[in-house]
Amino acid sequence: MELLNLHKDGPKIELFDVQQVNEVAEKIKQQFQAIQEAETVGIMEAVGRVLASDVVSKEDVPGFHRSTVDGYAVKASNTYGSSESMPSFFQIIGSVEMGKNVDQEIHEGEAMYVPTGGMMPKGADAVVMIEDVEVIGDLLNVFEQVAPRENVIFQGEDVKLNEVILKKGHRLRPQDLGGLAAIGITEVTVYRKIKVGILSTGDELVPPDTKKLLPGQIRDINGISISAAVQALGGEVIYGGIVTDEFAEYLRRSKELYDQVDFLILSGGSSMGTKDYSSRVMNELGQPGVFVHGVAIKPGKPTIIANCNGKPVMGLPGHPVSAMVLFDLFGTQILNQLHGVEPNRFAKQLKAKISRNVASQVGRTDFVRVQLEIRDEELWAIPVFGKSGLITNLVRSDGMIEIPEFKEGIVEGEWVNVTLFS
Repeated sequence: MELLNLHKDGPKIELFDVQQVNEVAEKIKQQFQAIQEAETVGIMEAVGRVLASDVVSKEDVPGFHRSTVDGYAVKASNTYGSSESMPSFFQIIGSVEMGKNVDQEIHEGEAMYVPTGGMMPKGADAVVMIEDVEVIGDLLNVFEQVAPRENVIFQGEDVKLNEVILKKGHRLRPQDLGGLAAIGITEVTVYRKIKVGILSTGDELVPPDTKKLLPGQIRDINGISISAAVQALGGEVIYGGIVTDEFAEYLRRSKELYDQVDFLILSGGSSMGTKDYSSRVMNELGQPGVFVHGVAIKPGKPTIIANCNGKPVMGLPGHPVSAMVLFDLFGTQILNQLHGVEPNRFAKQLKAKISRNVASQVGRTDFVRVQLEIRDEELWAIPVFGKSGLITNLVRSDGMIEIPEFKEGIVEGEWVNVTLFS
C-alpha cells in the first residue's frame, strides 16, 4: 500500500489499494474456514441454523397410500370410457374413516368413500372426485374416467426410507422444519451460532435512544441495521457500543470485543481521513492483517477487510447505505463461510425491466437501489437515487441491481437482475 506524507513530520495516510468486487470475493474465499463446532437443538429453535450433518429419513412419508381429494377409491381401469352420457357403475362397499386403518379390499366394480388424507383401501389405485359422481343408495355412478395414481399420494412418494432429505451445510428454513416434523425428527445437529461483534466509531455518534441531539450529533444507525442483518443470517450479535475517534481507546475496545467473537465488524473509520484508524487497529489485532483496503464499487469504496490470526475483521463505511450494501456483498459471504454454508446467490434474485437509463463508470461496479413496481403486468425496477448517507434510500428500496465494471450503464427497458434485500 502506498503512503502519502502530508508534511515532513505530519501523519501519514494510507491510500486505497482498490480491488474489483470479484477479486475481493475470491480472496475472502481463500482466507477463512468454517467453524465446525456443533450442537443439538430442538426444531422449534432451529430456524436459520446450519446443519452439521445430513438428515436421513427413518421412515416413508406418507407411511400409507392416501387420497388427495374427497371421493371414491376405485380401480382406475374400471372407469375407462366413463362420461356424462355413459357413466360407469360401482357397488359402494363402505367408507374410510380418517386416522383409521382399512381392512377391506376393493375388487372389480367396487368403490369406497375416502376423505382427503384418508387411507386407500387395498386394491384401489385411484380416486374419483366427489363432484364427478352420483350416489343412489349403494350404487355409484361415475361420470369421469381416472388414470392409475390419479388423486393419490402413494407410500414413500414424498420421502423414502433412508433418503437424505437435507444436506450438511443447509441453512434451515421454516418449510424445512415442517419436513423434519413430518418424518418425526424433533432435534437436529447444527453448527453453533457465529458470534459477531459490532463496534461503531465516530465522535459524532450517540445511542439510538438519545432523545435530544446536540448540534453535530447523529444517532448510530449502522449498529442497529448491521446487527439485524447478522441475526437474519443466523448469527449471534455482541454489540460493543460506540467508541470515539481516539486511537488508543479504539484499539482497546476493538481488542476487547475481538477476543469475544468469531467475526468483528467496525462500522465507520474506514476512509482516508487522518482520524480513520481502522486499518491500523486491524493490523494490531493480528497477522497477516489487512488484505483489502478499498473496493472498486459505488457505494462503499472505503471498505477494509483483514485476517487477524484467522479471524475476519471488516471495516465498513460510516454511511448507512454504503455499510448495508457492503455487508450484503462481503459480510454475508464471510458469515456464510464461517457457518459452512454454500449460498445460492440466485435465491434472492428476480428479473425486472429498468425504468430509466442509468450511467456507470467503466472499471467500477455500481450497485443501484431499486423499488419494484408492476406496470402492464410486467415487473419494473425503478432506481432510487440519493446520497449514501441517507438511510431512507434503503427504507424505500426493495433490492439492488449490479452494473458490472465493464459496462458503461444500462438503458431503459433493459432486463436486469434484482437482488432482493432480506
